Amino acid sequence: MTRLIFVGGFLGAGKTTLLYEVTRILKDRGKTVGLITNDQAADLADTSLLEHTFVKVAEVSGSCFCCDFKGLRKAIDNLGKDIKPDIIIAEPVGSCTDLSATLINPMKDMMKTEVSVSPLTVLADPRRLTEILDGTGDLHPSAAYIIKKQLEESDIIVLTKTDLYSEDEIGTLSDRLKNSFPECEVMSLSAKTGEGVDAWLDFALTSEEAGKHIVEIDYDRYAEGEAVLGWLNCSASLSGSNVDWDSFTRSFMEDFASKFDSKKSSVGHVKMMVENGDQYISANLTGRSDTLTYRWSAGTGDSSEMILNARVEMSPEELEKIFKDSLEATTKSHIKSRIRRLRSISPGYPNPTYRYTKK
Repeated sequence: MTRLIFVGGFLGAGKTTLLYEVTRILKDRGKTVGLITNDQAADLADTSLLEHTFVKVAEVSGSCFCCDFKGLRKAIDNLGKDIKPDIIIAEPVGSCTDLSATLINPMKDMMKTEVSVSPLTVLADPRRLTEILDGTGDLHPSAAYIIKKQLEESDIIVLTKTDLYSEDEIGTLSDRLKNSFPECEVMSLSAKTGEGVDAWLDFALTSEEAGKHIVEIDYDRYAEGEAVLGWLNCSASLSGSNVDWDSFTRSFMEDFASKFDSKKSSVGHVKMMVENGDQYISANLTGRSDTLTYRWSAGTGDSSEMILNARVEMSPEELEKIFKDSLEATTKSHIKSRIRRLRSISPGYPNPTYRYTKK
């Protein structure tokens, strides 16, 4: 039977980075793996990145998992068409909550002969989590409400990016989580260094207690928390003469981030992938400019493909204008850009296919 692991958590918590590393670990263990990504619109940087793991990746776009349960089931079926995966890891939309009621327990009930569902894991960025627990930071209160509900409904809370913090800082934050959410398993890891990843994976693969916490959700506040963020997904083709694509990516992201800083706009997450053949660079922004990070290298060349996803507290129209301004400023006369698809939206009211009221 296929083991199904849902890895949730707010925008910028490190879900995709963890999936990337865990896929490599599972392949080394001789396991067949499938991945499912999810977003309100097509053209996901997550999907593009995870395809470089050389496992099958399915994408559910246009709606979150809980509002397109049929699409999620179809994705699971498609992953098993040729070879049934030992393990499927699914990454819900970062601004989604109520997953225990709308995903975990319905899956346990309706697909119990097809999949074995692992405990719901929710990742938490230590920096953003500290702001939430302290009531500080610039995230909209309704967006902060989503994070609190994600933690409350989780079976496992995992502090990520531990390589950026001291052992004492992680220990103190772990203790606060244990006091606030005593029925949840609290763990920590760094996908970058690998520390704690195997421990979390082994626990997720062996524990049978999934969906223990169905919580009360104020759907009006939940909807507001999603709607305060403008969402933008774009794919574009870039061309020039012997362009340093890493330098381009850094210049674009620094310009993009500086515009949000100047407006004091709260950033949920900005992800960017630039691919030059088999080479690629991934860029991530999870707050102000000082949270910018980059991994890998796209090298130099005459053409590349760019995918960008942005979730920022502003109107979709303003976000789109800022994106186009940054793209124009960065490409100037030496790089030609052709936008293939661009969609900027504000998510609609969440309307889950199913919602269980007890486990």
